[in-house]
Amino acid sequence: MAGVSFKGVTKIFGKDVKAVNNLDLEINDSEFMVLVGPSGCGKTTALRMIAGLEEATDGDLMIGEARVNDVPPKDRDIAMVFQNYALYPHMTVYDNIAFGLRLRELKGFLWQIMNSAEAKKIKKGIDDKVNDAAKMLDIDQYLHRKPKELSGGQRQRVALGRAIVRKPKVFLMDEPLSNLDAKLRIQTRAELIRLHRQLNITTIYVTHDQVEAMTMGERIAVMKDGVLQQCAMPEEVYNSPANMFVAGFIGAPPMNFFDGEVTGGQISCGALDLTIPAGHPVLEKEGQKVTFGVRPENIYAAGDGGPEAAEGNTFTATIDVVELLGAENVAYLIVGEDKLLATIDASVSLKNGEERQFVIEMEHTHFFDAETEEAIR
Repeated sequence: MAGVSFKGVTKIFGKDVKAVNNLDLEINDSEFMVLVGPSGCGKTTALRMIAGLEEATDGDLMIGEARVNDVPPKDRDIAMVFQNYALYPHMTVYDNIAFGLRLRELKGFLWQIMNSAEAKKIKKGIDDKVNDAAKMLDIDQYLHRKPKELSGGQRQRVALGRAIVRKPKVFLMDEPLSNLDAKLRIQTRAELIRLHRQLNITTIYVTHDQVEAMTMGERIAVMKDGVLQQCAMPEEVYNSPANMFVAGFIGAPPMNFFDGEVTGGQISCGALDLTIPAGHPVLEKEGQKVTFGVRPENIYAAGDGGPEAAEGNTFTATIDVVELLGAENVAYLIVGEDKLLATIDASVSLKNGEERQFVIEMEHTHFFDAETEEAIR
């Protein structure tokens, strides 16, 4: 096992397309790190550089203590799980899982004709590894089947099994759950977390799904346009986003943003006039433009058991649309010319077109510089 380090790594395609721009990132030994961001942010390119499938234009890429920029992929001791499974359709599950071990330990096709005691011993070791991985992934009953006879979730487990048997220094996973249905994704997420706990191997997981990132990563690295925006534990990224992009990308439903001005201890945003918590550094921006952010779950209908309504944390809104989601509802609110989302407990009765009072939990709101979009904290 080993950690992975990006030291000023840049990847340029063509003349001037910077897919990854001066990336500095330390991934600890045995850590489960998630790279997350929208399509085109550079996360998959970063993963492919670790695998050796893309060559870094500049900077140093380290696996453990070794610089691997010029090391061939086969010598990096990594295992990669792809989005599309990449299984051999003509092979059984057993042969798909065993294939890499046979290539490495029995030099490819020679395993078929080697009958020495040493060869038999190696074959027995391969067999044990394949069966152990299959049992761990609960696919041991499918070892005789071919990929076309499996469901999507079972195929993904076969792909995982092929990576597990190699016991590499680093696992690389490129959106491995994106082809699964919603229920199976949730189930497989839990399986991957348990698997990492058992194997304790450094794992780098790429996804555009912020829910996957928040639930799976020990730390998450949020990327945009090839640049690392923030790397921290999930709760820190959620509660203390470094900038507006991170705040808007992490969290569902997304954070509400309003352009406002700090005046006399309040933030004035159109029809909203709210009292800024005492001691907040944004109070030093008196008379300046800032961006105010509040997550939907920090907005409550007055009297529904949330924060007590008081001067400086309430507003009146018209309920435009209510989405029923079971335990909670998402309310689309209209305040003057602004619109915002609120996540309201399902026990609270909300009616389309109704006008009522709402309360903001001001201690959990966010403020951002209007020009740089960096958090004020």
